Amino acid sequence: MTSSKNRLAKKAKTLFVCSDCGADTPRWLGKCPSCGAWNTLAERRVRPAPAGARGVSPALAPARPATPIGEVEADGAARASCGIGELDRVLGGGAVAGSAVLLGGDPGIGKSTLLMQALAGLAREGRPGLYVSGEESAAQVAARARRLDVDSRHLLVQAATELESIEETLTEVRPGVLVVDSVQTIRTASIESVAGSVGQIRAVASRLIEVAKREGITLFLIGHVTKDGNLAGPKVLEHLVDTVLSFEGDPSGAFRLVRTAKNRFGPAHEVGVFEMVEEGLREVPDPSKLFLAERLERAAGSVVLPTSEGTRPLLVEVQALVAPAVYGSARRVSSGLDGSRLAILLAVLDRKADVHVLDQDVFASVAGGARVAERALDLALALAVVSSLRERPLPTDLVAFGEVGLAGEVRAVPRAVQRLAEAKKLGFSRAILPQGNLSRINGDAPEGITLVGVRSLADALSAILEMG
Repeated sequence: MTSSKNRLAKKAKTLFVCSDCGADTPRWLGKCPSCGAWNTLAERRVRPAPAGARGVSPALAPARPATPIGEVEADGAARASCGIGELDRVLGGGAVAGSAVLLGGDPGIGKSTLLMQALAGLAREGRPGLYVSGEESAAQVAARARRLDVDSRHLLVQAATELESIEETLTEVRPGVLVVDSVQTIRTASIESVAGSVGQIRAVASRLIEVAKREGITLFLIGHVTKDGNLAGPKVLEHLVDTVLSFEGDPSGAFRLVRTAKNRFGPAHEVGVFEMVEEGLREVPDPSKLFLAERLERAAGSVVLPTSEGTRPLLVEVQALVAPAVYGSARRVSSGLDGSRLAILLAVLDRKADVHVLDQDVFASVAGGARVAERALDLALALAVVSSLRERPLPTDLVAFGEVGLAGEVRAVPRAVQRLAEAKKLGFSRAILPQGNLSRINGDAPEGITLVGVRSLADALSAILEMG
């Protein structure tokens, strides 16, 4: 009896895993020693990996001696096109062999559709593409491929939820690209917990990434998101992968945006624009024209903003509606922009520009389902609020951008020349911008566009009054 208990003790051990950061400790603590969160350590029973399986945290490459950094040769990452130009853009020019990409987004947004199309574009004879589904059957995945009419000659599908089974398939098939849909549904027998738990996600992702880097497999992981839109699971999951992509948009609408949050092989904060059609996701090569296609002329509360998403400038329409506050305190409602920035701008308008809107309901939106997080939005949003309050449309050929400080000053923002070039391409002939940007342009601005530099929000309001 005693020997039986000893054998069971050797088969499994107990760890306490933090639900916030994924760190583990051999004993329970009230406070996580890694992230400092309280009461987040939960008990997990961990068994050794099965015979022949690799550990959770194996070395990715043999140890090498330290080398002077100037003597290290540049490692040009070989890229392969996905066949989708907008996805290649957000990946930094294409998919890198041996890289791990994590794609997150709301249910029904089109994650599986996008990666099925990318898988077909990357699959090659000799190194096929493998689609592993833990949520759908193989028949359902095959039906999607037929609906999208993708080239399925070099595509394989496996419905599995056990990591060990997937590893065996990778050894037999040796694919060039692997899609796992989704990482929360896969579990390993080495950990005694349900699929989707912190320990399972960390172990599954670590082992898949180790195999991908060792075998040169391009790995795409689909991840669930929380109700706040953040990737579910431990934060360590985002640190493990090379690239993190966020799929955004209203599932009931036609347009989708893929945004880069992290990229070890290219610039971050790139954005790709897609349109959902019956045949799948179709890339939009000129999104500025798309976002402004239904803009009304001479509409009060509408201003065009040249925003900069990564290396690409985009023109979007910023809208504001100011109405009397009928029910109690004034309301602030925003869509596609930071609601706290709206509240700050209203206070600045009231105290620094003598525009009294604090007792009014204010609704603000970025039209077309786009989302703008950069501070260059401030000036356009402030002008849209004033335009709606005074029921005075702004000139249809005007764009505006700049950050507004708490003192009412208008601060310079990056990539002013690229913003102006995009505005000129779509026919805009006037721009209000920070004086700091105007001073640095030094003749690099595109011809045919009149630039008005402003130092404060009050100067900007005076400038639009003079434009009539």
